[in-house]
Amino acid sequence: MTEMETFFNPFEPGFTDDPYPAYRMLRQDDPVQEHPLGFWFLSDHEDVVALLRAGHSVDARLTTVEGAAQEQFAQLERDGLNVLNLSMLDRDPPDHTRLRSLVSKVFTPRSIAALEPGITKLVDASLDRIAAAGQADLVEELAFPLPFAVISTMLGMPPTDHVRIRELSGKLVRSLEPVFDPDVLKEISDAGVEMTAITRELIEWKRADPADDLLSALIAAEDGGDRLSDDELVAQVVLLYVAGHETTVNLIANGTIALLRHPDQLTLLRDRPELAGNAVEEFLRYDSPVQQTRRIILKPHVAQGREIPPGAFVIACLASANRDEKFWGPDADRLRIDRENARQHVAFSVGPHHCLGAALARLEGRVAFERLVRRFPDLALAGEVEWNGRINLRGPATLPIKV
Repeated sequence: MTEMETFFNPFEPGFTDDPYPAYRMLRQDDPVQEHPLGFWFLSDHEDVVALLRAGHSVDARLTTVEGAAQEQFAQLERDGLNVLNLSMLDRDPPDHTRLRSLVSKVFTPRSIAALEPGITKLVDASLDRIAAAGQADLVEELAFPLPFAVISTMLGMPPTDHVRIRELSGKLVRSLEPVFDPDVLKEISDAGVEMTAITRELIEWKRADPADDLLSALIAAEDGGDRLSDDELVAQVVLLYVAGHETTVNLIANGTIALLRHPDQLTLLRDRPELAGNAVEEFLRYDSPVQQTRRIILKPHVAQGREIPPGAFVIACLASANRDEKFWGPDADRLRIDRENARQHVAFSVGPHHCLGAALARLEGRVAFERLVRRFPDLALAGEVEWNGRINLRGPATLPIKV
């Protein structure tokens, strides 16, 4: 192998179908990599955790590295979409602390737990449709509609064009990928303009028609007299739809593929349904719904004796950390739903930006797998899996199953 072959290259043929051999090679050969394109790439569990806990920035505009991220921000500014940069995902303290505090007041464990009966009903309705047909695309019939319906119900969305919102969400999520094509950037931006306008209308409607739902609570939330501004409300609602939806799609679909490719684990889950919660943690570890996250270095950061300078753009590879043999042991590449330390994965990040929606994703995943495995004892693949081609929010575009 030449040194060049060890560079992180997500555009290598077949990478998005199975990136894990490439991640393994990076961990072995260059776990703290200064890439020729100017960014840094961390692939070891210990280094990823240390970086995410170190308090560096998530604001890509602060990087000294020229590249696609800056062009994406420039496109948002050209189209007047700076409002989308106000989401928790893109803010540092104290803004991030303030936004998270306000949203946390309504996104509580009790409010999440209360959703279980509704989630169960939605899952069972999807499984009924699959049973009647005998086979289906699991993404289209369960993994995609479930989290979308849940977040819409949570927010208390009025009758609106949910199909269009799904389409816009699917386009906006591409902003979490490296994008170099100006036509794609414009498509993302156009979707942002439309989604922002729809969200503003929904917020105005909800102000006039408050109810017992998340959006009404977000509008009313305050902390010492502080409230979310209209722009901040728009940004958090769009974030909930885009990040909170697409990630759960991948959790359910990736987890199902993992079970079907490990029939001993599928049998174990059927025999011991009480393992469903831990199985979700193992699915999150084994095939992370979000593969990477970014940090901009604010002060010199040392990883394995190498100093990463301020202004550097660093990719922390969550998916690689979750397969690191030095942390997980020699069976790191094997699915094991009874793995005792599965919950120590970094799929939801760690530190200040630990995913606020983790409890909801865990609940949706647990209910979906409990019901799916119990309902269909003959569950099997019905064809080839087609992956979505994404580097970061990686998952199947279609998952044909038969029951």
